Amino acid sequence: MKIVREAVAGTLESSDVMVRIAPAQGPQHDLLIASSVEKQFGEAIRQTLLELLQRYQVSPVQLIIDDKGALDCVLRARLETALIRASDSDTLPWEVPGENAR
Repeated sequence: MKIVREAVAGTLESSDVMVRIAPAQGPQHDLLIASSVEKQFGEAIRQTLLELLQRYQVSPVQLIIDDKGALDCVLRARLETALIRASDSDTLPWEVPGENAR
């Protein structure tokens, strides 16, 4: 997924997270995380972000995260929304064909 413009998702309300995304200037992702729970969950937040970027094969981006204690599912939803807004795509590939097949 190629990021072609800046985008924002989320709010600065308690238990939410604001995600700002833009194309990166360098060859790798640039993550800036400010969180009210960074000491306890900073590494988990970073892992969630990197896992989603890898899952959607996102070209290098700059991510600015302003977390106010959001749950992991909220963080994922906000990043996915920002990805859609910042790319030329209007949907995300939610499932990989053959994955979870019974």
